[in-house]
Amino acid sequence: MTTAIVATEAAPEAHEAHEADATDFVVQDVPDVVVRDAREFGAYARTGGWAFALKVARSVRPGGQAADESGVSGAKVSAKAFAELAECSPERVMRYYKAWDMAADDGLVPQFEALVPGEDIELPEADVWLSYYSSRSSASSVRGHAITAAAEAEGIRPTKALEVAENPTALRAAILADPGTAEAARGALLDRMKEDPALQTEMARAIARTDELKKAVAGEAKAADRIAYVRQIAEKGQIRTPAGQTVEAPAALRAEAERHLSLIDELDDAEGAGEWAGEAYDAVKGMVAEAVEADPALRVQERRTKFYNSLQKATKVFEELTLDEVLEEDVVEDDMLQRLEALQAAISSCIDTLRRATAAS
Repeated sequence: MTTAIVATEAAPEAHEAHEADATDFVVQDVPDVVVRDAREFGAYARTGGWAFALKVARSVRPGGQAADESGVSGAKVSAKAFAELAECSPERVMRYYKAWDMAADDGLVPQFEALVPGEDIELPEADVWLSYYSSRSSASSVRGHAITAAAEAEGIRPTKALEVAENPTALRAAILADPGTAEAARGALLDRMKEDPALQTEMARAIARTDELKKAVAGEAKAADRIAYVRQIAEKGQIRTPAGQTVEAPAALRAEAERHLSLIDELDDAEGAGEWAGEAYDAVKGMVAEAVEADPALRVQERRTKFYNSLQKATKVFEELTLDEVLEEDVVEDDMLQRLEALQAAISSCIDTLRRATAAS
């Protein structure tokens, strides 16, 4: 039996509603198999996976579940038997079964007991289906639940995330081949490392064992320190002198730091800030030195602090000399004594000079 499609003249009012359509179509002389396919396609387009879930829900009674007295559930078959008839795996059948079960708990569809084999019912919209169904068995594991939750938080379908997680080789290939994927992976790793100390350690080890990465990290760390130095002047109005003092920055110096910082902040993520950071640091550092020299009181304090820092370092080094070990091992040589005698003379001379300067002042 076939049905034909013939064109008929549209009613006058139809021209007003559908100016682009000169005719309406009536289905005639089309093969029944085509009509059936079209109608099944339309049903699936409206309901999505619900159409197949209904076939499972009204026909399957999982093993171990007793038949009811009415005989309705007795007419149903096990998931294994249904899978054999469908020529697919029982696991696939049960994923549809569980999706229907969750939807039934939410009151979206009838419970299994209310369904009769072969009976059609009104089904939910297609876009609701993916909220209940996962095509991947890994979704039921603890790991799968974590991936599903993360995918939902990102606003993507869990099935996509689960598919990627089950094929790390494909993920690696995409990262190696595509800069956009690599950037997304980099951002994800950084976010995860904030909450994963073990991953932080592994990444640090990997970087430390790779010379190119070690150099890159050292370069970026240096640039970051220089930018932080300029930012402190621009945002807090403070400078750190070569001797380590923190003082208020002159207005001109702060304005120059702000100018350099604005140029750095406007750089794209793809642009390296190393060269810009170096230029900003050198310019600001030079102005800091000029500011110190231009202020007599600051200049004196700077030199005093610098001398005292050097004295502390020298004192610490001398205190760390382990004379006991040298004497025990009998490793003393004439050169050692000569160096110590020269050091003693230099210290004596320094003390005399300081004493004369103190007395003169």
